[in-house]
Amino acid sequence: MTALSIAFVPGVSPAKWVRVWRQRRPDVDLVLMPVSADGVLDAIEGDADMVFARMPVPERAEGEQPHAIPLWTETAVVAAPKDSPLADLDEVTEADLAEVTVLDAGPVPSDVAAALDLVEANVGVVVLPQSLFRAESRKSLVSRPLAGSPGTRVALVWRGEDASELTEEFIGVVRGRTANSSRQQPDQPGGTDPDEQDGARQASGGRTTGGKSSGNNAAGGKATAANAKTVAKRSATKGTGAKSGGGKNSTGRGRTPRGMSGKPKRGSKGNR
Repeated sequence: MTALSIAFVPGVSPAKWVRVWRQRRPDVDLVLMPVSADGVLDAIEGDADMVFARMPVPERAEGEQPHAIPLWTETAVVAAPKDSPLADLDEVTEADLAEVTVLDAGPVPSDVAAALDLVEANVGVVVLPQSLFRAESRKSLVSRPLAGSPGTRVALVWRGEDASELTEEFIGVVRGRTANSSRQQPDQPGGTDPDEQDGARQASGGRTTGGKSSGNNAAGGKATAANAKTVAKRSATKGTGAKSGGGKNSTGRGRTPRGMSGKPKRGSKGNR
């Protein structure tokens, strides 16, 4: 079976994209590889086709930057004990940090677990991405957003020589493309965004402003002036016999005999 290997750093869960991929491409085995924050280059130089990593990613040995698609920005938070004065704040400022011992100012501690161990011991506080704090699940600690911090950027990273139809399709899954559009190149001219597709469907549905109907709805509405002339011409050529003059076999619908104007009176259909 064909396989696609996806690595990811701590705090970044690929679960939602994995579900979509496995529904869409059950014929391709998706191999997941957790890697450390400093193991991104080793992963893409080794067995991983692509990696969910935090920016910036170090240059490769050849001096080239790996290809990367930025995805989202993580909020930077300050981890502190529950009985810390910082726990009473909605957000922490740089001035607030000046009043406490900062063990690691981030953006990502080299050893998150060890850093939070020191925070639990009430030695000081650390700055880290909110996703990493949640992943550690320390009930004795709280996190507060760090005001003014740019946070950390998560990106999907790969080597140019590893690009393939499968990697392009996985990029489409991550970007939320549909099953049909995900096979397009991500930067290929003519690619259609799902929102634009929805807009195109609405535009072709025959809707107009002012509550009037058009398109298919026009067939059930009033006839246009051109249609009315056509109907009158047809009725004039069929004569005024029993069938055309409102007799038993006539519906009388939309046909007006010569010399008469307006709609047929109530009861004009039937026994005459």
